[in-house]
Amino acid sequence: MSNQDTSFEDNSKELNAKEKMVRGSLWMTVGNVLSRLLGAVYIIPWYAWMGEHGKVANSLFNKGYNVYALFLMIATAGIPGAIAKQISYYNSLNEYKISQRLFKRTLVIMAGFGILCAGVMYLISPILAAGDPNLVPVMRALSIAVLIFPSMSVIRGYFQGNQDMMPSAVSQIVEQIARVFYMLLATFIIIKVVKGDYVTAVIHSTFAAFIGMLGAYGALIWFYKKQKPEMDRLIAGSNNTVEVSENSLVKEMITEAIPFIIVGSAITFFKLVDQFTFEKIMAGFTNFSKDQLSSLFSVFSANPDKLVMITISLATGMAMTSLPLITEAFTKKDEAGLAKLVSDNIQLLFLIMMPATFGMVVLAKPMYVLFYEPDVLGINVLIEASYIGLIMGFFILISTTLQGLYKNSDAIFNLGVGLLIKLVLQYPMIRIFEVYGPLIASGIGFTVAAYLMTKKVHEITKFNYSLTIRRTILITIFSLIMSGTTTLVRSFLYLFLNPERKFQALIIILISVAAGVAVYGWLALKTRLADKLMGDKVAKLRIKFKIK
Repeated sequence: MSNQDTSFEDNSKELNAKEKMVRGSLWMTVGNVLSRLLGAVYIIPWYAWMGEHGKVANSLFNKGYNVYALFLMIATAGIPGAIAKQISYYNSLNEYKISQRLFKRTLVIMAGFGILCAGVMYLISPILAAGDPNLVPVMRALSIAVLIFPSMSVIRGYFQGNQDMMPSAVSQIVEQIARVFYMLLATFIIIKVVKGDYVTAVIHSTFAAFIGMLGAYGALIWFYKKQKPEMDRLIAGSNNTVEVSENSLVKEMITEAIPFIIVGSAITFFKLVDQFTFEKIMAGFTNFSKDQLSSLFSVFSANPDKLVMITISLATGMAMTSLPLITEAFTKKDEAGLAKLVSDNIQLLFLIMMPATFGMVVLAKPMYVLFYEPDVLGINVLIEASYIGLIMGFFILISTTLQGLYKNSDAIFNLGVGLLIKLVLQYPMIRIFEVYGPLIASGIGFTVAAYLMTKKVHEITKFNYSLTIRRTILITIFSLIMSGTTTLVRSFLYLFLNPERKFQALIIILISVAAGVAVYGWLALKTRLADKLMGDKVAKLRIKFKIK
C-alpha cells in the first residue's frame, strides 16, 4: 500500500504528484493568503486609532515581532518541516506505526522546549530591546505565545507529512481571526475608551498572538480527533519491517530539524540585521531624531511587510506542500517524476507570484493609502519591497526543495553566502540609498543564495532548465500584459476617483484587480499553460467560460 493510495484527502483513488501539489498548494495558499490578509487588514483601523503615533507604534510592533519570529524558529527547532519530511519518508515505506511514534514523541519534547524558550525570551528581553524601554513589555507579551507554538507546530507538521494541508490552512485562518479580534478590541478600548497610551495598546496587540494560537490549537485538535480512525486503520496495515528505537527517532528528528531552523529563519536573520544596524548607520551621517529614524524603519520594514508578506505567503504555502512530495519522489528514486515535480513547482510559483507582485506594484499607491496614508516615500518603498518579495518567495521554495533532497549542508552554506553579502553591502547601500538601501542589500543577498541553490537542485534532479526558463518567460509576458491592463484601468479610474481617499482607493483596487485577474486568467487558460501546471481539472474552467 503506497502513501498515494492512502492520503487523508482522498483514499478512494490515487493522486499523482501534480494533483497532490495543486490540491495541497490550494489549501496552503488559501490558508496563508487569508491569514495574511487578515493580518494586514487590521492595520487600517489600528493605524488610524494610533493617530500621530501610527508609524512609531507600528515600528515598535514590528521590532517586537522580528525578535519573536526568531524565537519561534528556535522554539520549534525547524520541527514542522522536519517532521513533515520524516513522516512522508516513513509513510512512503508503509511504516505508519513509526510515523505515529515519531509524532507523539516529538510532541512531548516540543511542549517542554516551548516552556524553556518562552522563559528565556521573557528573561532576556531587556538585553534584546537594546536600550528601548518600550520594547521590553512588548517582547514579554509575545513570549507567552512561545509557550504553545512548538507543540502546535508539531501537529501542523504531522498533517503536512501526511499530505493533508487543510487542517494547517484552517488553523491559520482561525488563528488570525482570534488574534485580530482581540487586537482591535483591546486597542479600541485602550485608545478610544479609556484614552490610554499607544505603548499599552501595542503590548496588548502583541499579546493577541497568544490568543490566536489558542484558537489554532483547538482547530488542530478537532481535526486530529476527526481523522484518528483513518490513521488507526493505516497503522494497523503497516509493514512493521523497519526497527527504529525511540532514541534513534529523536536523534533523526534533531538532525533533520537543525537545518530547517537555520534556513527557515533566513528572512528573520535579514530583518534582524536591518533592525540592529539601520538606525545606527543612519544616525552616523544624518541629523534625524530617534523618532524620525524609527519612523523611517517603519517605512521600509514594518509597513511594506504587511502587504508584501501576502505574496510571499504564496511561496510558503507551496514550499510546505512540495516538501513531502519531493522527499517521497527522492526516496522512491523516481528520477523522472522528481525532475518534473521540481520544474512544475518553480513554474507554478511564478504563475501565481509574478502577477501578484506586478499587480501590487501597479496598485502600490491606492494600497498604501488604504492601509496607511498618502506618503510618496512609503509608496516607492512598497514598490521596491514588492520586487524583493518575489526574490524571497523563490528563495523559500528552492531552499525547501534542496532540503527535501537531503542537501541540508548545501542549503545552510548558500544561505550563509547570501547573509554575508547582505552584511557586507548593508553599510554602503544605506549610505548611498538611505531608506532604500537595506532592501537592495537583502535583494542581492537572496538572489545569490537562490541562484546557488538552484544550481545544486539542478545538479541533483536534472530538471529541464530550458523548459522552466521558457515557461517562466511566458509567465512574465502574461504578467506584463496583465500589468498593462491594470494600469489602464487604474488610470481611467483616477479620472473620477481620488486614490488618496481610503474608500475610493479601495474601489480602485477592487476594479483594477478584477480586470487584471480576468486578463491573466484568460491568457493562462487560452494557452493551456494552466492545464500543464495545475492538471486537467482546469479544463472545466475553460469550458465554463467558453474559452477554446
